[in-house]
Amino acid sequence: MIEQNLRELLEQKVTLDIEGIDRLYLNAYQPMLQTGGGVSAFFKGHRGAVVASTTLMAPMSKAFVTDIQRFARDNGLEMVRFHKGQRKDDETNKRLRDFHQKEGVLYIGVAQEKFGAFRVTRKHNPETGASYPWLYRSTVMCNQYYFYLVDEDFGPMFIKFSSYFPYTARINVNGHEYAKRQLDKAGIAYEALDNGILSCARPERLQQILDDLDETRIERVVRKWFARLPHPFTAGDRAAGFRYQISILQAEFARTQVFDRPLSGRQLFEEVIRENIDLGRPEKVSLIFDRRITKRTPGRFSTRVITQGVTPTLHVSYKTSRIKQYFKEERALRTETTINNTRDFYIGRLLKNLPALRKIGFDANRRLLEVEKISQDCQLGNETFEQVNRPLLVDGQRASALSFGNERVMALFQALCLFTLLPQGFRNADLRTYVAQLMGHSPEQYSPGRMTYDLRRLRLHGIIVRDSGSHRYHVTRQGMRICLFMTKVHHRVIRAGLSQLMDGCPKASRRPVTTAIKQLDHAIDQLVSEAKIAA
Repeated sequence: MIEQNLRELLEQKVTLDIEGIDRLYLNAYQPMLQTGGGVSAFFKGHRGAVVASTTLMAPMSKAFVTDIQRFARDNGLEMVRFHKGQRKDDETNKRLRDFHQKEGVLYIGVAQEKFGAFRVTRKHNPETGASYPWLYRSTVMCNQYYFYLVDEDFGPMFIKFSSYFPYTARINVNGHEYAKRQLDKAGIAYEALDNGILSCARPERLQQILDDLDETRIERVVRKWFARLPHPFTAGDRAAGFRYQISILQAEFARTQVFDRPLSGRQLFEEVIRENIDLGRPEKVSLIFDRRITKRTPGRFSTRVITQGVTPTLHVSYKTSRIKQYFKEERALRTETTINNTRDFYIGRLLKNLPALRKIGFDANRRLLEVEKISQDCQLGNETFEQVNRPLLVDGQRASALSFGNERVMALFQALCLFTLLPQGFRNADLRTYVAQLMGHSPEQYSPGRMTYDLRRLRLHGIIVRDSGSHRYHVTRQGMRICLFMTKVHHRVIRAGLSQLMDGCPKASRRPVTTAIKQLDHAIDQLVSEAKIAA
């Protein structure tokens, strides 16, 4: 049993609360070389070839690999061949411990990986019968060259180039490593957490550093290293407009809340999981990610609780994106939103869209925490409970009671729990479907008129409010608390408790409440007997 609920712990026991970009995995591609026509224009229109063919790509690839080998030789860098299943991070961390320069290249890794390259086939003109070459996309296995770097401002990062045309690159940067470098440069004391920060002498400055990490700074560091590392395209190619454009493959947005002392984090977190195990249901995922989900929305919507070793992790999935929540090193609650496809939120992939993605990621983290806090702290005062359970007269309008235990009322409260944080609110039809299902009725049996009547009394009791000039409703903060309290008491205390007390329940004899009730019955029987009153 926990002594404090989640809200109290997060408000009273947290010594550091920061949010910022965690990992960014970027794609650097040639926008003019993504189609066969673009490749043909590059070789024929730009480089003056007679025919566009893959034979023209081989010399470019050979020259690029030769430049990489020369770069390694001139800078005394080891080229490490990665084997299948080998953890690249282990190799990098080992070398980082012995690296004491401000910035530079640690080593170059080489791995065989799949890559989307171009191939040539021959097609025939249906009218003349003449054949002609046709460029098309295909997947091949080729060498990928990993440049593991240490940057003066960003710390450890890597840039990976493909050795095949059109030489797409991948870049990995870490926002927390960037923050550590900036704190070092400013002379601000801090204590590091694995991929995070445990404590900081000036937390407000740390948050400002994380806020300042924007797309301009990120693109600047990528361009800086592109200029220093071997480049597959010549200066003439780049001057003609064949320059890399940067897009976002994956973005992680993290909130880290560090507690003042090691505490029973697992017990607390398991309580959070128990309260919120249904967050993966489509209705709850829409609350967290602020997207409308219908039957036609593609993707998987689920909640998974993963236990690796002794650390439970909560995963909430939406399409290809997810929220992960766990305790880091038994000291910090980490809530991370990972966006794997910006199109899930109708946002483009280019790096310039990072501000819009930040808002989505941080809002999702905050919304998840708010749902969890309210779920654990929804108790009501006696006056509020009685007010809900009796008729009201509001501005001359009479509202009937919302009687606790009534099947229809409890279905209303339970259904409203699905819409507690939905930013765009809900309509009559949205709520009616769920209320009907909870009562075991079809939507036709629970008519729009009955739903309108129920919405009216919910509104007069202050549980919901209607948006001005629309037919949409929002659950009020007080209404959120009422719905959660009524639902939890009815489902977890009344129904569960009564089922345990009924004769014949196999678990009843082992429950403390059952023993206490039997003792009370015995004491009452004895009191009646002593009073010489017939039972």
